[in-house]
Amino acid sequence: MAETQLIRCPSCGATNRVSQEAQGKIERGLAPVCGRCKRPLSARAEPVSVTDATFAVDVERSPLPVVLDVWAAWCGPCRMIAPVIDELASEFAGRVRFAKLNSDENATTAARFNIRSLPTLLLLRDGREVDRILGVQPKTEIVRRIERAIA
Repeated sequence: MAETQLIRCPSCGATNRVSQEAQGKIERGLAPVCGRCKRPLSARAEPVSVTDATFAVDVERSPLPVVLDVWAAWCGPCRMIAPVIDELASEFAGRVRFAKLNSDENATTAARFNIRSLPTLLLLRDGREVDRILGVQPKTEIVRRIERAIA
């Protein structure tokens, strides 16, 4: 059986299974379409921005484990870790969803998870915290913790 990847439709939010063959087509610019809304899917995995209002849909109902990057615009270390999070989103595409939450603009969700320092990476499964990474950590350490959490 061919390996598949889960790709969330950017238009309607539906989760679509995409085969390795179809993923190759995506890389050549031929996009498969969403099974629900029929709009083109993109394999470009980027962290999705979540808010207090979208947290339930984007994180709690995610069929995949979620790495939530809690950050703030004024936070220098948050800006340092952002490119690493973008790289990991591509590397773990289809296995883990990456999301970003601006703690200044979404105080309710930040308070819910008792965020006291930035950056904070929360590893969540079914909306529940399974691990927490505080501060800037090496990419290898973040990968190790993600692998352990999704095993």
